[in-house]
Amino acid sequence: MKLITFTVPCYHSAEYMDKCIESLLTAGEDAEILIVDDGSFKDDTAAIADRYAAMYPTVCRAIHKENGGHGDAVQTGIANATGLYFKVVDSDDWLDPEALQKVLTVIRTQIERHNLPDLLITNYVYERVYEDKRHSNSFKRILPEGRVFTWNETNRFNQSHYLTMHTLTYRTEVLKESGIIFPKHTFYVDNIYAYVPLTFVEKLYYVNCELYHYFIGREDQSVNEANMIKRLDQQLRVTRLLIDAKKPQEARHAGQKKYIMHYLLSMMMVSSIFCMLSGPQGKEDKDELWAYLKKVDPATYKVLRRKALGIALNFKSRFGCEFDILVYRVLQKIYKFN
Repeated sequence: MKLITFTVPCYHSAEYMDKCIESLLTAGEDAEILIVDDGSFKDDTAAIADRYAAMYPTVCRAIHKENGGHGDAVQTGIANATGLYFKVVDSDDWLDPEALQKVLTVIRTQIERHNLPDLLITNYVYERVYEDKRHSNSFKRILPEGRVFTWNETNRFNQSHYLTMHTLTYRTEVLKESGIIFPKHTFYVDNIYAYVPLTFVEKLYYVNCELYHYFIGREDQSVNEANMIKRLDQQLRVTRLLIDAKKPQEARHAGQKKYIMHYLLSMMMVSSIFCMLSGPQGKEDKDELWAYLKKVDPATYKVLRRKALGIALNFKSRFGCEFDILVYRVLQKIYKFN
């Protein structure tokens, strides 16, 4: 069995997908690389995928499908994965080869110990290539290192730290067991990936290395602020799907529930801020989102509304909205997240 399956969703990615795939090939025969061509037609994405499959037939596989969006490409990867672990690597991002070897060593060691974690967590780096700047995101003050641990052994996650798709390597069996489903033609579904399977995760392992390098700076990226405002409806849709999942009620451990609440509040924060940034209609959209949470999951609503951030996001005055946006701008400047 392969130690890890990498799924690389590709849509008109010919310009940059080589760098991504080459970084994954450093895992050698321990890896299965699923290059999912999501209906590309404007460039050579499909041909490049086929070229890697022909050059590395025991490692790479090209999967061609009709366009369904990022989430549908990830769904295809999960369905076809045979590796022990599973990781999504977007086609414009890449993995650090040295860090990847550390992760593979951990997997081999835990196989020998018969103590496989359900989730491997690693650090990631925002790479602002056009500005020649980078920002590293580490969990060394939050998570135990060098051993399997449980949710109740984690320290407090602050509002600038949460487990994004880039940090997560799930055990494939756990990911499939979660029954995760992504909506088609919808942006920001990486939040579903980082949220829904968590209640199926019992054992975790943190590898303190900068594995994932996340490219920031292209104007067409979904996390570009202008695009997030333009696609606010999709951000709200994904947030509602997380609310519908009612994951806080499924949590089996106090630490697990605390983190799930933390992540959901982060989603409510992002959605609320972009509602405020979107114009006059945005205030109504924000209020409707919080009302939706109250209707679907009143217990979680009660907890989140009592938190300082929940209170701040529901200020009614214009000054309150301006204060929230100012705080967002400060955090944006510090953490370089879009």
